[in-house]
Amino acid sequence: MILTAEGLVKTFPGVRALDGATLRLAAGSVHALLGENGAGKSTMVKLLTGVYRPDGGRIVLDGKELHLTGPLDAQRAGIGVVHQERNLIPAFSIAENIVLHHLPRRLGVVDRNRMRAEARRCLDLLDLDLDPDTPVADLSVAHGQLVEIAKALSLDSKVLLLDEPTASLTGDEADRLYAIVRKLTTDGGRAVVLVSHKLEEVFAIADTVTVLRDGHSVAEAEPLESYSQGQVVDLMVGRAYASVTLAAREVDPQTRPALRLDRVSTAGGHRDVSLTVRPGEILGLYGLVGAGRSELAKALLGLDRITGGTVEVQGQPVRIRTVGEALRRYKIGYVTENRKEEGVFLDQPITRNIGVTIWRRIARAGLVTERAERTVVADYTERLGIRAASPRQLAGQLSGGNQQKVSLAKWLAAQCEILIVDEPTVGIDVRTKAAFHELIAELAGAGMALLLISSDLPEIVTLADRVAVMNDFTVRGELANDHDYGRMSQAIIRMIHAGPDPEQTGAGPDRPDAAGEPAA
Repeated sequence: MILTAEGLVKTFPGVRALDGATLRLAAGSVHALLGENGAGKSTMVKLLTGVYRPDGGRIVLDGKELHLTGPLDAQRAGIGVVHQERNLIPAFSIAENIVLHHLPRRLGVVDRNRMRAEARRCLDLLDLDLDPDTPVADLSVAHGQLVEIAKALSLDSKVLLLDEPTASLTGDEADRLYAIVRKLTTDGGRAVVLVSHKLEEVFAIADTVTVLRDGHSVAEAEPLESYSQGQVVDLMVGRAYASVTLAAREVDPQTRPALRLDRVSTAGGHRDVSLTVRPGEILGLYGLVGAGRSELAKALLGLDRITGGTVEVQGQPVRIRTVGEALRRYKIGYVTENRKEEGVFLDQPITRNIGVTIWRRIARAGLVTERAERTVVADYTERLGIRAASPRQLAGQLSGGNQQKVSLAKWLAAQCEILIVDEPTVGIDVRTKAAFHELIAELAGAGMALLLISSDLPEIVTLADRVAVMNDFTVRGELANDHDYGRMSQAIIRMIHAGPDPEQTGAGPDRPDAAGEPAA
């Protein structure tokens, strides 16, 4: 084994994140590290990379026990990590980012020729034809992810940890990353650890698997071929996992739309976007990365300028200038895809995060007390099953799934009537994902209008009543969702690449869609 972490223990106030967990990695292999949100995966990664120090257990690399005092110690030892959130400096070049922690110098001055040469060497390992002088700000999401890997390779990493590496990648980009990972293990003899909630991805590339549950290892370095996906899920959740069956909903096509866009254009590049969402309805907004879906949501909230067309809320034309105005005047909430930077305040407690949208409502004499926040927030922490040591636990100490629940809870507390939900289950385990699906369906059943933005096609087909397909900042067409995944997925993909086809969409200029209006 190139690396063994055995008996790892890590305790935080009120929470034992790891309780004797073990990880064993063989050189030349891809190893999957799986578990629900809160199972201890992130804590394990942070122990291996020196962010945390273990309270018990030991880490051995190439037969030598490590005592890591920080991330630089881990890098020097040969342990690299590529986090889900990019850690590149946008204003710096590719070369500067790659060698940032070991800048080559000559006579006390950075040797830029050596810097470019080292960057070129690492990029060549990944078959990546990029100019080392290119600013990182100019890169696509996929290229940025690969530069992160090149940065880890520049440190001669023997162990490379990839945390949700394909969360923001298209299918083709993910396939390319798989090929690169396989090359790194086969040619370089490295051990790659893949932390992912996408079981299809895991079974496509991983050789062995460790499963964590409640801080314990319930499978240790087992051959992945010994398991089915269902068996892995059973290990993760501790019981047989049943697929979610959602109750059917009926949406009256004559009901006045809660939100209507008529030929909307934006400064960001949208053209003639027309959408309708009614109370009690879920409209799925699907498209590949870069299609303009999140940008459209932000324009609706006043974060980008609408340059043409009409936005109507409850039948009235509106011009929304700020997120606060969207919430207070029009009861519109937005669960962002970027929960760490936009969804929650990481350095604030759960109570503050959920209560922030209702301060005006609970204030007395202009003051908001902690007790008032706690009283209102308690209902939502219980309803959403937010797992925390206490309501005062900092949001930054929560797992990704629980942070997403906090991000959603603040809009529920605000009693929104229209909710835009952007990539709600990225990086979330199967059981929490199922709970989110049930909750979203319940909100629609209670009369809320939901615009669901997701790159997860099964999620769209499971939840949406209708699906609007976007590409290149415009809507290609709509489909009435019959929840037949095979038919729907084929029709959606064809629409993305070829534009709307009335025979496939069931909608056209003279044929009303399922909502009784012409398709966009």
